[in-house]
Amino acid sequence: MTALSDVRTSRRAALTALVTTSVLLTACGSGGGDSGSGAGQPRSGSTLTFAVGSDAGCVDPQQVASNETVYAVRQIVDSLTDQDPRTGRIVPWLAKSWDVSSDATTFTFHLRPGVTFSDGSKLTAQVVKDNFDAVPKLGALGTLAEGYLSGVKSTTVVDPLTVKVTFGQPNAQFLQATSTHSLGIEASASVKRTPQQRCSDGVIGSGPFVSKQYVQNQSITLAKRTGYAWGSSRWSKKGEAYLDRLVFRVVPEAGVRAGSLQSGQVDAISSVGRANEAALEGGQVTLLCRANPGVVFGLGVNNSRPLLKDVKVRQAILAAVDRKQIADTVFPTGTQPATSVLAHTTPDYTDLSSDLAFDAAKAKSLLEAAGWKAGSDGIRAKDGKKLSLTISWFPNAATNQPALELVQQQLKAVGIDVVLKQGQVSQFATTLQGGDFDLVWGNVTRSDPDILRTSFSTRLANFYRLPATSLDTALSGQAATTDTAKREQLVEEAQKLIVQNAYNVPVVELQTQLAVSKKVHSLDFDSGSRIQLHDTWIG
Repeated sequence: MTALSDVRTSRRAALTALVTTSVLLTACGSGGGDSGSGAGQPRSGSTLTFAVGSDAGCVDPQQVASNETVYAVRQIVDSLTDQDPRTGRIVPWLAKSWDVSSDATTFTFHLRPGVTFSDGSKLTAQVVKDNFDAVPKLGALGTLAEGYLSGVKSTTVVDPLTVKVTFGQPNAQFLQATSTHSLGIEASASVKRTPQQRCSDGVIGSGPFVSKQYVQNQSITLAKRTGYAWGSSRWSKKGEAYLDRLVFRVVPEAGVRAGSLQSGQVDAISSVGRANEAALEGGQVTLLCRANPGVVFGLGVNNSRPLLKDVKVRQAILAAVDRKQIADTVFPTGTQPATSVLAHTTPDYTDLSSDLAFDAAKAKSLLEAAGWKAGSDGIRAKDGKKLSLTISWFPNAATNQPALELVQQQLKAVGIDVVLKQGQVSQFATTLQGGDFDLVWGNVTRSDPDILRTSFSTRLANFYRLPATSLDTALSGQAATTDTAKREQLVEEAQKLIVQNAYNVPVVELQTQLAVSKKVHSLDFDSGSRIQLHDTWIG
């Protein structure tokens, strides 16, 4: 313990620096960072009804990555740490403190006493171990959690309230990972269920709300946890949440969500449609928005497909996409075109806008050089085969289809035929895992650049079927180093390799935009641009 204590202050400062660089974020829009602020004293009671656009088909926080479902399931579980969305600093939650070894291979968490799960069981070091040991068994839906724990050598119970996580090599990203919903802690009884049971039946958490009912593609209902007393250190309210009940209704049509908010049927909505912004701003509604850190919305490329193995074809797609047109036409006001594979709000982001400039002439030239000649219908062909690709997409955001219809037009203009293939939201993870796609539309939110390793390392899930290259070295290196300058350099190198080789086609930065009734107060974004509802009240 002495050796760990000696380096506690310096190591914590170094690791904090890793997640605070370039991460100062603010909400935007007419409402600033808080809905209905400054209107009287907070009061307990009431039901918050929130309309979301889709359902991921799973209510296990460790398995869900879709924002629309994360909004609900995040309220059920607590994490070992939290991340301040304004500074990026890692702060206490279930862990009251932690020690990190000088080489960032060992993380020792000292748990708060007195924490219980909704089934009455206690939070102990053994429970944390049970959670982390079970993560590899989650399968396709648990890839975020699995990536955060990749390389773990052991999770050890030091004493009932002390747990030590040891990695085989330095793993500087892990401290921030413990603040995510993906590593939210569940009761041991919950962890023992199969991943499928956890998806359909829900989980047992220690969070401020408890799951009451889940009807797939219809609603998720939560109730306040009586006796809750161990919230994140950054929350303003101590003890139980203000709200008695949360209801998340699935309403796929953006216009219907907006109308429901205006009529008072719901209190808040997600994924505000651009066409509805003006009408909502004019009423008793606050618009809140915040750019999501992490991998931007774009086309994930299956680099093993015969047509897409050719770097010139991939680079042609990259050059043919007019990102500004898509951002300005389809997405909420203020949405930025992608200028890297990472959003500009991500620590160690590098501006690669020159590599992502729209250039249709360059795209055509690359395709010509690759042997693809334009036919009478404008679509290119080679060796008697047309240049035709399928983009798989899922309706978890109202902007997906119109954005991809523009992409389809832009690629057709340079001679690439595109078929849009819609799947069910619940099929997203299994589609990636199975590899039956050419291109897939999506993004991944995380306030740490290690999301690049999770997404693109061939040593992890490698959904995009990249070949082993020097990219792997850069991705592994940035996760291992505790030198902030070296990490920034390696993250920059990784971004350049991904963009310049067009292993991914970045399109726009996802901006989370919510519309909230002005009677709702203190509905705030967390560091991942999701929401935390413990401090929220209605009055």
